[in-house]
Amino acid sequence: MTKGNVINEIATGNKSVVEQSLDDFQEYLKINNMSANTIHVYLFAVRQFLGLYHVVSHDNLMLYKCYLMEHYKPQTVNLRIRALNCYMESLKLASSKMLMIRIQQKTFLENIISQADYEYLKNCLIRDGNMLYYFVVRFMAATGVRVSELVMVKVEHVKRGYMDIYSKDNKIRRIYFPKNLRIEALKWLNQISRVSGYIFLNRYGEPITPAGIRGQLKKFTALYGLDPKVVYPHSFRHRFAKNFIEKCGDISMLSDILGHESIETTRIYLHRSSTEQKQIVNQIVNW
Repeated sequence: MTKGNVINEIATGNKSVVEQSLDDFQEYLKINNMSANTIHVYLFAVRQFLGLYHVVSHDNLMLYKCYLMEHYKPQTVNLRIRALNCYMESLKLASSKMLMIRIQQKTFLENIISQADYEYLKNCLIRDGNMLYYFVVRFMAATGVRVSELVMVKVEHVKRGYMDIYSKDNKIRRIYFPKNLRIEALKWLNQISRVSGYIFLNRYGEPITPAGIRGQLKKFTALYGLDPKVVYPHSFRHRFAKNFIEKCGDISMLSDILGHESIETTRIYLHRSSTEQKQIVNQIVNW
């Protein structure tokens, strides 16, 4: 492909140039050990860019950045920018990389499931015999695992007590499964005759997808009368972090467990949630 040329023109053969470009980028991501979830997100961003502008050029990249800033939250904007920068690297066009936008650090946390709602959800799932999603919720809240990592958990990992995650820069992050969770999970796995392989399977015997988990959690909010703003996969990772920092206080260890690149990212868990701040202000301010 000639750099800067229109890339959605139809090439000879069965695939268009844009489709071939996406295939090449996907292969590049795999070679660089990107996770399945990252590959999915990055391909979506590149496909969105190519669908809007068709031509890979510095000007169009800047237009895309403006488009993102008008339509998405800062975190999403930076995620898409990272995807396009990676795409530029794959095309050996590193000089066209975009700068991230600055995100103002909040002094509070938002939309985190409370401990009370977490316990209520677990009890509802046990009552209804939905042990699969009881353990989905338990594993996320008791380990801090990302949903894309959760679906990769195997029986062998639980028996061992930990699972190692390899990042794109060949760093290893170890996810620990607490003793009480292991005992409970292994008992359940024995009851359903699951002796090896992935733990969380759908009705077809295939691993549950992150999207499938998000969809089920949305259904639980309606079924059990929970706030949909706080019941989503990453909320349980936040719950883990809040509980960990309150009971242990070792922010450096928490940063390692969560796999944060910088401890500054982890410091947000030292702050109260916006709901907690509101409650405290209402309780103490009487002047």
